[in-house]
Amino acid sequence: MAEIELFEAMYTARALRRLKPDPVPEDLITKVLDSAIRAPSGGNAQNWAFIVVRDEAQRHRLGAVYRKASDEVAEIYAARGRPDHMTDEQFQRLMAGGSHLWEHMGDAPVLLVPCLRKRDMPARQALPEAVAKRYDAHLVHQERIRGASIYPAIQNIILACRALGLGTLITTNHILYEDDVREILRLPNDVFTFALMPIGYPLGKYGPLARRPISEVAFADRWGETWSTHGA
Repeated sequence: MAEIELFEAMYTARALRRLKPDPVPEDLITKVLDSAIRAPSGGNAQNWAFIVVRDEAQRHRLGAVYRKASDEVAEIYAARGRPDHMTDEQFQRLMAGGSHLWEHMGDAPVLLVPCLRKRDMPARQALPEAVAKRYDAHLVHQERIRGASIYPAIQNIILACRALGLGTLITTNHILYEDDVREILRLPNDVFTFALMPIGYPLGKYGPLARRPISEVAFADRWGETWSTHGA
C-alpha cells in the first residue's frame, strides 16, 4: 500500500467504529506497534506494553466488559446532551456509531490494549529536604501526568493505522471495570490499561474532519486573548 503524507493522515484519520471481520496481517500489526514505540515517554522510561488480542474468546470477553461499561457511559452522554458545535444530526450519528461499537467491540479482528507499567516515586527520605516537603504534591503530579507516557504512542497507532488503510479509535470505557479487564488479560499488579483499540479494515470512509475553528480554541499569551489565524 502506498504511503500517505503525514498531514493527510492527521487531517483524515477519523474514529472508525464499523470494521470488517477480515483478519489483519500480522506484519501490519507489527508495523503499527513499531510506530507506537517511536513515541516519547516520560524520562524515556518506555514503560509501555501492548497486548494484541486476536483470540475470538478473549475478544468477546473484553467486548462484554466494554459493553457493560458503555451502558453506563451512554446514560452520561444522554444526560450531558449535544455539544454546542454539533447539529442534532451529527450528535445522533455519533451516538449511533457509539452504540454499534458497544455492541460489536468483540467482533473486531484485533483488539489492541495499550498499557503502562507504573513507576513508583522514590522514598521520601531519599529526596532532598525541599522536595521531600512537597512529596504529596509530587505524588499527585505523577498520577496526573502518567498518561503522557502512553497517549503519544496511542496517537502514533491511530496515524499508522490510517497510513496502512486500517480503521481504529481510542476508547476508554472499559477502565470503569479495570479489575475485570486485568483478570481477563492476567496483568501484573503494576501494569494498567489506558485504552482499548479495535483495529480492522474500515466499512466507513476516512475524513475530511469537521472541527471547531482555531479562533475558538486557541489563545495568545493568556486565556481569552484570541489567537490570530491570519495567514492560516
